[in-house]
Amino acid sequence: MCKHQQVPAKYLLLFMMSFMFSGCAHQATPGFDDDYSSSSNLPTYRGQAPYSSSFNEGSYTSMLPGSYPTNGEKLVLVDPNIHAWGAYDENGNLVRGGIATAGADFCSDIGRPCHTRSGSFRIYSLGNADCVSKSYPVGEGGALMPYCMFFNGGESLHGSPDQMMVPQNISHGCVHLRIPDAEWIRYNFASQGTRVVVKPY
Repeated sequence: MCKHQQVPAKYLLLFMMSFMFSGCAHQATPGFDDDYSSSSNLPTYRGQAPYSSSFNEGSYTSMLPGSYPTNGEKLVLVDPNIHAWGAYDENGNLVRGGIATAGADFCSDIGRPCHTRSGSFRIYSLGNADCVSKSYPVGEGGALMPYCMFFNGGESLHGSPDQMMVPQNISHGCVHLRIPDAEWIRYNFASQGTRVVVKPY
């Protein structure tokens, strides 16, 4: 597990100022340069405050198939239509799942659609609790994207505060997960090369 540390105030402020710009940039270059989420009521994260969202995590998991063809390898399934993710073991059994927010139909700050690309990908870069964006907010960068796991250019799986976890696709292309879920995938399930399947919208 990672070591929990106090979040720098300047990064918390970025989170708090920018709910409307949540998401990732589609970029071909790897690195921590994609996503950005925020809320005016952001709790301290990394286990320092309770998660008090009103959604029922189990309801998202129950919408996922109990088994999925994995061809003998672990994979993370993302379904933008039901706003859910699931981790499947080598035998195709659902191990864990929850709410997920994918890319929006349109992002006004960059003037284009932001759908997360559908298809089969592999995680190529694994970050920690200190992952930050180089692209968002637009023109500034620095937004937190804890436990980022890049799988397609600038698109990654990463944590987002519970207040931002709504049953809508609102990001710039990344897949937002609850912070404890992202941390669990990062340290208990994923490795470089782990398959990520994003279903079509």
